[in-house]
Amino acid sequence: MQPMPLAANTPDTFYRGAGRIGRFRGWAEPGGDAHPEDWIASTTARFGADRSGMSALPDGRLLADAIAEAPEQWLGATHVARYGADPAVLVKLLDAGQRLPVHVHPDRRFAGTHLASPYGKTEAWVILEAAPEAVVYLGFRRDVDAAELAGWVDARDTGAMLDAVNRVPVRAGDAVLVPAGLPHAIGEGVLLMEVQEPTDFSVLLEQEGFPVDPASALLGLSSDLALACVDRTGWGADRVAALRGDGQSRSLRPGARRVFPEAADEFFAAELLRPDPVSVLDPGFSVVVVTAGHGVLEPESGPAQALPVTAGDTLVVPYAAGALTLRGDVAAIRARPAG
Repeated sequence: MQPMPLAANTPDTFYRGAGRIGRFRGWAEPGGDAHPEDWIASTTARFGADRSGMSALPDGRLLADAIAEAPEQWLGATHVARYGADPAVLVKLLDAGQRLPVHVHPDRRFAGTHLASPYGKTEAWVILEAAPEAVVYLGFRRDVDAAELAGWVDARDTGAMLDAVNRVPVRAGDAVLVPAGLPHAIGEGVLLMEVQEPTDFSVLLEQEGFPVDPASALLGLSSDLALACVDRTGWGADRVAALRGDGQSRSLRPGARRVFPEAADEFFAAELLRPDPVSVLDPGFSVVVVTAGHGVLEPESGPAQALPVTAGDTLVVPYAAGALTLRGDVAAIRARPAG
């Protein structure tokens, strides 16, 4: 059991990319607008699908099947006691070649009651690339009445909806937490790494111009019920600022810094790894995305072999790989489930 590099996993989706994932990952074939998402170490399927979205290991097995065969080796006994044979986290690369629609994800309480899932979809982003003037959209600027929101959705009034949402400038290196329930969208020209709860639950408040099935856009729920998961409260500047990460100042271990605000901790965690002279990775299931440079990921002890890594690599790390160190002129982000 050792870290394993992963091939691209690009399920179909409804919006356009701009080839950024292909360039970041070093794909031989053109990326273009056909590959706006790469689901990394995923045991989660697309909403309404059996396997689309699920990752395969280098030997061809689905990661979900491999974990089911040896859950404690992959996840550790403490994790299995809490979550079962479920990594409890999903990581993606996402390339916004166009502005994504305003949408919202249900929280755990709503998902448990109406979608038969223990997970909602709180998520967080690390901005890898951002065009000049790039923005994301986070929360309504003012309280929005339920009837007003339903009116926008029914009338497909994109202008009124966008006018009510905060526009937040972003640049490479920024980190943003997006709590379940928060209306949000990603603006054109952004490549990001997303860490999230392991579901594909989205309620599209905006559908105009996107080739989506209206029923799937509301998760198969009635409009009134689907919209009940939306946080309609006003998000002022202070509340929005609290969603930003503080990874540049919070050291966790040698060569590792916190990425997301503490409010993310009950859902998942992420660490910025920059060797100084090494980054120490304590044992645990995790997903590693190498964002810059070249280095070597090696075990502190045991039979695992050293693994050269370079910008664009994505890896899944089993618990049984033990403690690891990252060396070299390299930077990476390590995502992991909540402890």
